Amino acid sequence: MSADTTTMEAMALTPLPAAATRLDGLLGQALEANRRGRLSRFITGPDSPAIAIFAPERCCDNEEGDWYGEHAGKWLVAAARAAARSGDQALRERVLAVADHLLTRQDEDGYLGNYAPARRFTVPQPPKPESWNGEPALRTWDIWTHSYLVLGLLEVHRQFGDDRHLLAARRIGDLCHRTFVERGLDITRVGNHHGMSATVLIDPVVELYFASGERRYLELAEALLAQAEAQPRLALLSRLAEGADASEIATGKAYQLCWNLVGVAKLARASGRDELRQAVERLWTNIRDHHLSLGGGPFGGIAHRSREVFNPGFVFDPTAYVETCSVLAWVQLSRELLLQTGEARYAAEIERSAYNDLLGAQAENGEDWCYYSFANGPRVHTRYWRCCKSSGAMAIEELQTLAWSRDGDALVLNLLGPGRAEIACEDGALRVAVTGDYPLQGHLQLHIEAAPANPAGLRWRIPDWAGERTVRLNGDVVETVDMRGYAGLVRRWRAGDVIELEMAMAPTLHRRRYRNIQESRAPDGSPVRQQVLRRDYVALTRGPLVYATGLIDGYKNTESVLLPEPAQSALSEAPAGRDGRVSLRLAPLHRAAIEFHPYFDLGGRVDGGWRLTWLELAPAALPPYEDDIGAM
Repeated sequence: MSADTTTMEAMALTPLPAAATRLDGLLGQALEANRRGRLSRFITGPDSPAIAIFAPERCCDNEEGDWYGEHAGKWLVAAARAAARSGDQALRERVLAVADHLLTRQDEDGYLGNYAPARRFTVPQPPKPESWNGEPALRTWDIWTHSYLVLGLLEVHRQFGDDRHLLAARRIGDLCHRTFVERGLDITRVGNHHGMSATVLIDPVVELYFASGERRYLELAEALLAQAEAQPRLALLSRLAEGADASEIATGKAYQLCWNLVGVAKLARASGRDELRQAVERLWTNIRDHHLSLGGGPFGGIAHRSREVFNPGFVFDPTAYVETCSVLAWVQLSRELLLQTGEARYAAEIERSAYNDLLGAQAENGEDWCYYSFANGPRVHTRYWRCCKSSGAMAIEELQTLAWSRDGDALVLNLLGPGRAEIACEDGALRVAVTGDYPLQGHLQLHIEAAPANPAGLRWRIPDWAGERTVRLNGDVVETVDMRGYAGLVRRWRAGDVIELEMAMAPTLHRRRYRNIQESRAPDGSPVRQQVLRRDYVALTRGPLVYATGLIDGYKNTESVLLPEPAQSALSEAPAGRDGRVSLRLAPLHRAAIEFHPYFDLGGRVDGGWRLTWLELAPAALPPYEDDIGAM
């Protein structure tokens, strides 16, 4: 059985090629800003600083052990996709020029990093005392850089078809096979966070297997996973199997852990080891339930030396960090599980991340990005070399291939919003255009522009926030077939058919709690719990959008509010303006109403603008502490 056949049989949904889809609306605007901004300005050719660091005279003196080489591979992935989807010939030429230049920098053994020879991942290093963030014997991001280079070269080959780029990626894979399988070097000794920054190699190695069908890459991926399991502080397989909290695996570094899970999920698909997928799904659920901001990004960093680690599962703090790199890895993990299972819950989380924490980190110019986003805090645009600018650009380019997919002769809409897609059936094409002002409003129209001769399916995701739903076909209300979180119709379509979707978008209050409960035992051995700290917060959403306000009364960066009963009565909706945006008004007791706007573009998306998502509830509004003392 070929690698391609294995891949297809393990996928419930098949992504569509870039040429078969288009995104309009907010996501389409973000894609175009990304192409014109970051992807067209950051790297313009082999002389750009992010590529020049691969020059031999620069590499021979690079003893720093840093991660800046990652930008080349990240840019290749995102820019190749942007050039292919948009037909941007100038960007395509830059992508090919950079990829071809990197090929000239590859050593005969396959090495394509930017480290001095004695610092390369192929050279064993003497051990050193363990550090707080699990750095290896010598600080290094060499494998990390190569992982992104493999993905970048594979994407260039995928989009433009030159086998030289595939061959260069395979030479990196072959070097890694010789190093970690044949020579038996332990990959966790060349990666930070107890090896997690190196074991991300599982993802590109499995992609090499998919692209080539060579089983040695599958063997390499299995060996890397076994080494990750053998590292006591990582023990990836065991921790996944026992249902550990995300914060308890290695250092709990969100970006690296999520990327490791992407690789393990792909390995499950390639090898047929369903227990791996099930284990990844358990940790995905743990992250969704305990470690996401309201805007869908992995958040944490409270009371820890690293701002980028998951908080313990019971900790909520409105000032927690959302790293844009972590949003990328979370979207990629959700994408992989969506394609393998076809379950709408994965698409729902991608959409939540996309419309809130991802768009909320991107500036309107498509060039500037927030390294960290805060539910409560200022926008802080990061600088040239920071990782998150390239990660954000990659994450934006994931969206077009995620928005639509196919399931046999059914066209499936995963990310709701304006755009279009087409699939080829045996008896003609099914082409659909989506119009409407989603996510600002809950109305969408699906226009059938071309249809095959025989019946075909059309499905769309049912949002978990949707209230009353109505579906009309050519003006008449119809019943849909609902499955796995999707609604759909199967019929013989005609060009000109129109499906209208109406979904009630009621404003919603969300509550979260910051508290500390001390646990002990009485003299008789019975368990005792006492709550010694509790602070409750409230936030607002409407449809898929999180809402926020600026500085309270123009100068306060926090506020306590006392809400009436029922609390929902304090919430109202202002009429939509010309731009379609709806504002919300929260009317607490004893003070003027507070106006909220969509989080992603509050204050014009400018550097330094404040966004306050969570307001503290006044202590007088809290219910009695019924669980202060008692049985556990």
